[in-house]
Amino acid sequence: MSALRPTVDFLLHDWLGVDDLTQRPRFADHSRDTFAAVLDTCERIAQDKFAPANRRADVEEPRFDGEKVILPESTVEASRAYVESGMLAAAQDYDLGGMQLPCVVEMAANSFFSKAGIGLGGHMLTSGNANLLMAHGTEAQRRVFAHQEFTGRFFGTMCLSEPQAGSSLSDILTRAEPDGDDAARDPLGPRFRLRGNKMWISNGEHELAENIVHLVLAKIPGPDGKLVPGARGISLFIVPKKLVGLDGELTGERNDVALAGLNHKLGYRGIPNTLLNFGEGKFPVRGAAGAIGYLVGKPGEGLRGMFHMMNEARIAVGLGAVMLGYAGYEASLDYARGRPQGRPIGPGGKDASQPQIPIIRHADVRRMLLAQKSYVEGGLALALYCARLVDEQHTGEPDAAQEAALLLEMLTPIAKSWPSEWCLEANSLAIQVHGGYGYTRDYPVEQYWRDNRLNMIHEGTHGIQALDLLGRKVVMNGGAGLLLLARKVNATIERAMPVEALHPFAMALAQALQKLGAATKAAWASGVPEEALANAVPYLQAFGHVVLAWMWLDVALSSGMDSAAGQGRHAACRFFFRHELPRIEAWLAVVRERDDTCLTMRDDWF
Repeated sequence: MSALRPTVDFLLHDWLGVDDLTQRPRFADHSRDTFAAVLDTCERIAQDKFAPANRRADVEEPRFDGEKVILPESTVEASRAYVESGMLAAAQDYDLGGMQLPCVVEMAANSFFSKAGIGLGGHMLTSGNANLLMAHGTEAQRRVFAHQEFTGRFFGTMCLSEPQAGSSLSDILTRAEPDGDDAARDPLGPRFRLRGNKMWISNGEHELAENIVHLVLAKIPGPDGKLVPGARGISLFIVPKKLVGLDGELTGERNDVALAGLNHKLGYRGIPNTLLNFGEGKFPVRGAAGAIGYLVGKPGEGLRGMFHMMNEARIAVGLGAVMLGYAGYEASLDYARGRPQGRPIGPGGKDASQPQIPIIRHADVRRMLLAQKSYVEGGLALALYCARLVDEQHTGEPDAAQEAALLLEMLTPIAKSWPSEWCLEANSLAIQVHGGYGYTRDYPVEQYWRDNRLNMIHEGTHGIQALDLLGRKVVMNGGAGLLLLARKVNATIERAMPVEALHPFAMALAQALQKLGAATKAAWASGVPEEALANAVPYLQAFGHVVLAWMWLDVALSSGMDSAAGQGRHAACRFFFRHELPRIEAWLAVVRERDDTCLTMRDDWF
């Protein structure tokens, strides 16, 4: 039996107190019962539709028959069930067909789908795409595109990377040029013709919905016809696969967006990952080559809009990594309880005449299971905590909302990167618990590892998140975000100090926080960014472990020890503080010293 639901319920109600949100006008129609009903529905659909389809989606990769991408019927059924559940619009207003759910409940509900079959449907991209348009699009763009995405009629993508640019968005070459004399007067937004190539586009081509709404980053040429160098020249465009009218209905015109190929992936195989050509002339539209797109926001502000989607996606990627780790943890726990091997060691050694014992009785297997538990339950706490900050940002009193927004800025790089690294490690340990069987397709843990490996790259690598954290987040506004986080951590420490069982961990966290602050100052002591950022990834790893230690200490304060679940949470907390938190010393040492080993390593020395 899965322990996920009881854990989710504990974190939502006993730790985060989400019932209090029902006192706010936006959530006044909700109660603990309505939240439970949503969780029940999502858990059931995940078990009935997503879990059975998960392996088939892995072994029957998407294929292109020359006209359309073919997916297994079970994937189509799972996607349809998700759309019919209403979860694409779960957090939206009632008049959009939404449920006005808190973000924290929405993300908790979506966790069941991620655990059962993360490589199915790509719905996270659709809701993120629509949310971006709700925030930055015109009224017509919201009505014609975003509202259709919330119903599931249209699905969405985000098109950033290009073959020659990768993560370096300032080097993109996709061009957007005004489409005729009346381009500025199009009711769907200033109309352009786009030409360029995009790669790594998840769900870029499929038949799961009537239409696909691509959000595309491109550059508008200057008067000299040249593209503006750097990120300041990037604009954002809506490029639908099929053109639509002002009522959101298809016009029957195919846009000039062509599938160039499918990427064959290590994992996440249920979602077609594509290379797309925009404006190559394969599908001339309105008598000319060039994909028709509509400007979102102002020219040159494309990254501002896209980062609205990317920040939301980064938290969702972190939660997805958690749930893949959680799936592996549950599988290895079940295996360890049922797999007999070895015998206990008594005063005279092992007695071969005695029956074998389940491997869970071996201390090293328990170590691996405890490590997994500390990673996945701690990671889940972090993801839901960040989602709760989103609710505070949107519905809290002004001061609380501003504080939540700043704290969320600080935590987003951690919420994405930490689970992507350590819940992948949980998957690796799950394979190890299974022994040789874990390396075979007879058990699901190898697929969980393969699926999770993408998340270290997805929505920004560790290196990118680390540069964001140390290069921007901790120094912005004179370090205001870091000081706020420190105050929050210290508040938990003060609450834990009088608790006998938690006092040593409160002391350890206080020391770790002090070391983190000192390393931050030392990193920037020379004032040379190249020196400070040379060890940004170790800094990110240490920062993440401090944050997770804080999560565990805070969770432990809300968890009694009068039940097996409570004892388990306290054991996981002890494990994290004794086995994991000490790692930060090695990571912070190179940060403090501004170690130049990586910075000064020469190409010809490799």
